[in-house]
Amino acid sequence: MANITIGQYLPFDTFIHRLDPRVKIVGVFLYIITIFFVKDFYTYIPFVILLIAMLAVAKIPFKSILRSLKPLIFIIVLTGLINLVTTPGKVIFTVGPLKFTEEGLYRTAFTILRLILIILSTSVLTYTTSPMELTYGLEKLFSPLKKIGFPAGELAMMISISLRFIPTLFDEANKIKMAQMARGADFESGNIIDRAVSMVPLLVPLFINALKRSGDLATAMEARLYRIGEERTRLNEIHMKKIDWISLIGFTIFCLIIIVMYFVW
Repeated sequence: MANITIGQYLPFDTFIHRLDPRVKIVGVFLYIITIFFVKDFYTYIPFVILLIAMLAVAKIPFKSILRSLKPLIFIIVLTGLINLVTTPGKVIFTVGPLKFTEEGLYRTAFTILRLILIILSTSVLTYTTSPMELTYGLEKLFSPLKKIGFPAGELAMMISISLRFIPTLFDEANKIKMAQMARGADFESGNIIDRAVSMVPLLVPLFINALKRSGDLATAMEARLYRIGEERTRLNEIHMKKIDWISLIGFTIFCLIIIVMYFVW
C-alpha cells in the first residue's frame, strides 16, 4: 500500500511542473500512442532518452520511480511470461509442455520495456501535476464537447476526486490493517483463500469509512454552492504560454516522425 503512487504530487518548481496541464496530458497521451508504433529496440532509444530527461528535469527521486513500478511488477512479469510461452519460433529449451523460443524472449523483453515506459510516463504526469491542475486541464480539453451536451466539468471533477482520494484510501486501509493486527488479526499466514477471508475485517470498515467520507465531501461541495451543470469560477485561470505551445508542437513533431518511420521503414 505504501508503494501506491497514483494521485501523489511532488510540489517542485521545475520546467515540467510549470507547463500547462493540457500540454502534459496531451503529451503523455501522444507518448503512449506512439510507443505502439515502435517495431524494434533501436526505436525505443529516443523514448528512453526522452523519459530519462523528463524525470531528471522534473527532479523526481529514483525511489519514487521504483515505487511507481513496484505495485505493477506482478502484471509486468505475468505479461512477460504469457508472451514467453505463447510465441512460436526457434525453441531454446522446454520445461514440461512449455516451449521457450528466441522469438518469445525477444517479444517478452520488448513488451516489458513498453509497459515500463508507459507506467513511468504516466507517473511523470501525476508527479508533476496537482489534482486541481489536472481537473482544470481535463475540463479545458473537453470543453469543446459541451456544445453537444458532454458533461466536461463533471467528468473532470470525478477524475480529480478519484485521483485525490486513491492515496488517502490506501493510507486509511493501512491504518485499519495495523489496528486489526494489534488486535490479533493475521493477514499473512495460510493459503490464498485464507488470506482472502482474513481481508474481510479490513474491507468492511474501509468501505464504511469511504462511504462516510464521500457523504462528507458531497455536503462540503454543496455548502460551497457546487451545482452540476453550472459554470464554475476559478481563482487562477490557466492559459497557454509561448513555451507551452513550443513544447507541445515539438513533442507532436517527435511523435509524428516515429509514426512515419513505422509506415515507411
